[in-house]
Amino acid sequence: MKTLFIDCGMGAAGDMLTAALLELIPDKESFINKLNNLGIPGVTITSEEATKCGINGTHVTVKIDGVEESEDMNEHHHDHEHHHEHSHHHSSMHDIEHIVHGLNVSEKVKLDIINVYGLIAEAESHAHGVPVTEIHFHEVGTMDAIADVASVCILIDYLSPDQIIASPVHVGSGSVKCAHGILPVPAPATAYILKDVPIYGGEINSELCTPTGAALLKYFATSFGNMPVMKISAIGYGMGKKDFIRANLVRVMLGETEDSGDEVLVLSCNLDDMTAEAVGFAEEQLFEAGALEVFTVPAQMKKSRPGTLLTVICNEKNKETMIRLLFKHTSTLGVRESINKRYTLKRSIETVSTEFGEIHKKVSAGYGVTKEKYEYEDLSRIAKENSLSIEDVLKSINK
Repeated sequence: MKTLFIDCGMGAAGDMLTAALLELIPDKESFINKLNNLGIPGVTITSEEATKCGINGTHVTVKIDGVEESEDMNEHHHDHEHHHEHSHHHSSMHDIEHIVHGLNVSEKVKLDIINVYGLIAEAESHAHGVPVTEIHFHEVGTMDAIADVASVCILIDYLSPDQIIASPVHVGSGSVKCAHGILPVPAPATAYILKDVPIYGGEINSELCTPTGAALLKYFATSFGNMPVMKISAIGYGMGKKDFIRANLVRVMLGETEDSGDEVLVLSCNLDDMTAEAVGFAEEQLFEAGALEVFTVPAQMKKSRPGTLLTVICNEKNKETMIRLLFKHTSTLGVRESINKRYTLKRSIETVSTEFGEIHKKVSAGYGVTKEKYEYEDLSRIAKENSLSIEDVLKSINK
């Protein structure tokens, strides 16, 4: 199983997670160019090599209109989460959503970004006793913070691990200055986000885990705990700005863990007053939002009415999103939930050269078996271009 392990021994922040994940990308510069073309107003992202306690890694810098946050602008020592002195704009959740919907990314990534901000908004709402609709992001609503969140969401989507495991989170100690004044570490919003997550303090008198870092971990991590037994294929080090007695960095490891089952959620609802087209549209929205599987089964409803059983399989982290989409895009008044154990084969995509050009083949392996299947889209394209049946294409490829 493709596994991403995040070592949070020195906390986590948006820019540090971005830098660490960038080190897992084969062509880092091309990916940075992609990030710079997202469409975030005035934002420029650069990376450079950095060394902490003799360890080499990457440091990411985000500039707004050519200006980087300095220490006096940014009281959180290693994240780009505070507003500039030259920009006193405080973004609302509506402002964030407006910016995100205009980004040059997939609908899934847009939803990931908005959901991460949703966690922060909920935490700020709880900490300050105001409705989410009235929350104004002082530190995490500026363009550089949006760049951090978007970058991590895009990198996770690109790497597409089957599971993400994060270590217990070192939050630091002492106090931190922010827009609301001097607050204890972890800051109230950070502490709220990290509910049910294993955290600890220590000898470092500083804020190590920022609200953005906490929200990204809470949203993407499928579990928190020790590093599993895994064969590591790539390691990334994302550096912070400040120097401490310990290396100020986030370390990520990408690799393979042994075949094992995982838990998935099964959400279902019965529908008897929707058209086939409307049900199909709902299925598309669920898939785009990250559903593992969506399917329908004919069902006999009350009063002998023919209906449809709509079922969604998803990970725990996507549960709330899926439930919201089911209520938004279907006529159901209730959604049922069950937890299932799932066993899967490890999947990879190979490129195969044929007389028709290069095509893609999905290879699935594990539990003593290997299965191969050519991608339907490639077979369909070749069949249309050569006036052949898909069966004829397969025969030619397998000769």
